[in-house]
Amino acid sequence: MINIKKTYIVLGVIGLLILGGLSYTVGFYNSLQTKTQGIDAQWAQVETQYQRRFDLIPNLVNSVKGIFNQEQKVFGDIAAARTKYGGAKTVDEKVASASELDGALSRLLVIVENYPNLKSDTAVVGLMDELSGTENRVATERRRFNEVVQDYNTTIKRVPGSFFAVAFGFKQRPYFQATAGAETAPEVQF
Repeated sequence: MINIKKTYIVLGVIGLLILGGLSYTVGFYNSLQTKTQGIDAQWAQVETQYQRRFDLIPNLVNSVKGIFNQEQKVFGDIAAARTKYGGAKTVDEKVASASELDGALSRLLVIVENYPNLKSDTAVVGLMDELSGTENRVATERRRFNEVVQDYNTTIKRVPGSFFAVAFGFKQRPYFQATAGAETAPEVQF
């Protein structure tokens, strides 16, 4: 009788340990899924700001284009970057095309800064203010994206997350990074 009682107790403890382990595994898996969804949602916020930027840029370009036809290369680069972004399928492709737009846009801003009559045009000034605000929003959303990616990547690299990540197929996600040469200001010559 005592052996049967001990057996039930041992089986009960083993059952509780298995149930606890399964609960922990399911909880951790759900946590990784939540973090993955958070990354995707934050990337959507970055894209929302990119869309705002893409909607503003043609207005700025058209305002400037009417005044300076000789700057066609910058306008062409902006149009090409917008088209490339529209056709991008992955986050990495979108980041690369957005970075190309950053370069072309910074050249356009140098043009605007170098022409006093552009700076006094109210349409250009209003668009520049809108674009400046949008650029701040883009920077904020990129930073937030990198923060959620960091949280996720840290989770899957630390023990026990590394074991679960491998078992469930979770892989490290890339950070948003500036393209090579982004630290150098563009040079525009007239």
